[in-house]
Amino acid sequence: MSSVTSTDTLQPWHLFTLAGLIGATVVVFVSGPQTPAGVILLSITIFAAAIVGFAAWRTFVPFTSVDEVAGPQMLGGRTRAALEREKTLVLRSIKDLEFDRAMGKVSEKDFAEMSARLRMRAAGLIRQLDAGAVYREEIEKEVSKRVGRTRSDPGSRIPDPVTAANRCSSCDTANDPDARFCKHCGGSLGRTV
Repeated sequence: MSSVTSTDTLQPWHLFTLAGLIGATVVVFVSGPQTPAGVILLSITIFAAAIVGFAAWRTFVPFTSVDEVAGPQMLGGRTRAALEREKTLVLRSIKDLEFDRAMGKVSEKDFAEMSARLRMRAAGLIRQLDAGAVYREEIEKEVSKRVGRTRSDPGSRIPDPVTAANRCSSCDTANDPDARFCKHCGGSLGRTV
């Protein structure tokens, strides 16, 4: 039953809690003869001041911090999560439309028109999502930061055998593991199924 505690770093809330305790103790001794309700009220006031100080510190520290704030990734004025959700809904709508056509609920003319619109919308969403995909670089930065390596180290890049095996020989584009043709230039990857 061992518990791991970090005693080597002082967190900001430690400072404000300590300031509240010291302030409450000083107020109790300085206030002189008070009723118990008055002492409790003064102590609560000091702790409230410490909480307000901590809240003010948390409010203003991002303005002085040099670290990059990690927020949701915005693509075309919308978050990645919203685009993923809309893409899922559009793909589900295409599936439902195909089912309705198979059941005879939708005419071929209506199916062709609605399917074309939905497929164009899905393709646009996928293009937006792919345009904002810089995951490999972000993952490599995060791994190198956690491992403690820099980009100049020879072993800093984590090899990906699947991606290396699926690179197009003509345009050097990384392709999906099951791809037979390059997604950039359309050239054959030399795989047969």
